[in-house]
Amino acid sequence: MKKRLLSALVLPMMLAACSTTGITTKTPQPVTGNELANGNWSLVQIDNQDIAQPEAAQAPTLTLAADLAANGHAGCNRYFGQAEVKDGKFRIEKMGMTMMLCPDSEMKIEQTFTQSLSDWNKVSISGDTMTMTNAKHTLTFARNVTATTAK
Repeated sequence: MKKRLLSALVLPMMLAACSTTGITTKTPQPVTGNELANGNWSLVQIDNQDIAQPEAAQAPTLTLAADLAANGHAGCNRYFGQAEVKDGKFRIEKMGMTMMLCPDSEMKIEQTFTQSLSDWNKVSISGDTMTMTNAKHTLTFARNVTATTAK
């Protein structure tokens, strides 16, 4: 009888101890404007597919200044605008760009890229990879390493 009573008292304490010292899952925190500021990124995938461009074509880029002024190459044309970050979401509102005509393959990438950046995207950064996801597309970027950050 004493053994059962002792077991009945000790078991809940052991379970409580295990639950407080067990593995805790860390909820990822939303990305902030400070984390994105002064970033320089190249697009590597659209919807988990590597972007396929002719050898001479430049991959789309996203450069963000300290004040989140955005600019870069969209695949064919250059663009610029002011980025916004709210609750871990990103967009470039009122994007302006040059209007050159390029081959269809480059224009298709550019259209997807610019439309996605104009919409609100959930943004996450893991190491040197940034992912932006909205209702239509997922853009995956690789961080560009400049000469000053490579030293």
